[in-house]
Amino acid sequence: MEQDITSPVKKVHLISLGCARNRADSEVMLGSVLAKGWQVTSEIEDANVIVVNTCGFIGPAKQESIDTILAAAEYKKTNPELSLVVSGCLTQRYKSQLAKGLPEVDYFIGTDEFPKLSSILAKASTEKKVYASRTNYLYDGELPKLNTLSKSSAYVKVAEGCQHNCAFCIIPAIRGPLRSRPIASVVKEVENLVSQGVVEVNLIAQDLAAYGRDQTSGENLLTLLRALVAVDGLYWIRLLYVYPEHIDDEFLDFFAKEDKIVKYLDVPVQHASDRVLQNMNRNLSREELVTVFKKLRAKVPGVAIRTSVMVGFPGETEDDFNQLHDFVAEQRFDHLGCFSYSQEEGTVAGRMPDQIDEEIKTQRLAKIMGLQQEISRDLQEQKIGETFDILIEGPSEESDLLYKGRLSTQAPEVDGWVYLNDGPVEPHSLKRVRITEAHDYDLVGTVLEPQ
Repeated sequence: MEQDITSPVKKVHLISLGCARNRADSEVMLGSVLAKGWQVTSEIEDANVIVVNTCGFIGPAKQESIDTILAAAEYKKTNPELSLVVSGCLTQRYKSQLAKGLPEVDYFIGTDEFPKLSSILAKASTEKKVYASRTNYLYDGELPKLNTLSKSSAYVKVAEGCQHNCAFCIIPAIRGPLRSRPIASVVKEVENLVSQGVVEVNLIAQDLAAYGRDQTSGENLLTLLRALVAVDGLYWIRLLYVYPEHIDDEFLDFFAKEDKIVKYLDVPVQHASDRVLQNMNRNLSREELVTVFKKLRAKVPGVAIRTSVMVGFPGETEDDFNQLHDFVAEQRFDHLGCFSYSQEEGTVAGRMPDQIDEEIKTQRLAKIMGLQQEISRDLQEQKIGETFDILIEGPSEESDLLYKGRLSTQAPEVDGWVYLNDGPVEPHSLKRVRITEAHDYDLVGTVLEPQ
């Protein structure tokens, strides 16, 4: 029988690791406990419960998750009544091993149990410790959820799972097959966020372009976007993680003409050597990728493109790497993330011969990021003297007199800031700003208009 956890009031501190999709899951867990009368605290020392929502994608992310769990467990030494919960991808992937190896953890929650956090916490700690079933969880818009990004911006996850079979990726095994939310559910969530003051939504999924392809209703990304641009009070719609093989003319024409859809696209490519792309089980060749980006830039002048690439995939030769380096130099992406291949059990690539030495991976990653730093600085400097709409987030961590915001071509958390050097401005509002200074990834500007 569940205990009444609404009195006295208890506090939860949640640490969300990994990607924005994980953060959306964390927000569902927080919504679950808030609905039962709990409070959320940013001070870990004040918490009755610490939740670590983990990432299990690659080696460094797994290590960060373990380190964070062990650090959180230290608080139990001075507070024996403290409960420690570990959730997310790492739990789903290694639930048995974690339960055996981390006795200090009270509960392990998998990728389908996020809405059940409050009911799990209501059970006695002597009951079942691991909750990591495969229930095909899909957020429905009705579940309580706490937006943690900002008062003006939010992540909206439109699908779970993935239909791709990339040789290096374990996500389909952890998260399951593609499951798209109904459009009505997504629209309802967005309308609710707008009623709370949100003016920017960032649509996320493993692959946004695949939205609706698991359904027979005919719903797809375009029909979803047509419904969302009609939401009053919503100003910016951002598309994150759009795989290039489904970027067609119909999508680009709509993307170009709709003012609410910011001219920013996150298009992960992973590599530019045809041999490596084929071994990765990616669907497009280098030539086809070049064609996609050429068409995107022609139809949407000034579009900002973010991509992600990988170095050190098994068998990647010096020539393969040079092809990737040349591709990055030629394409001059506005934003780019690079990561080293991680050999993961359960993946096709993990069983491949010719695994690359870690030192070589590190050297190649540094070379790509050094090149991107030069490209980014040059593109940033071209913005000096131009004016843009900026979404003001609030005071900078450096000074209460220095405010920060984002261009529509800067995604939350990953693409840098515009710092405003002319004193306090109203947070969570759109301002017209002239760029006066450029750095590698950040900009400095002056507000031109009060609104």
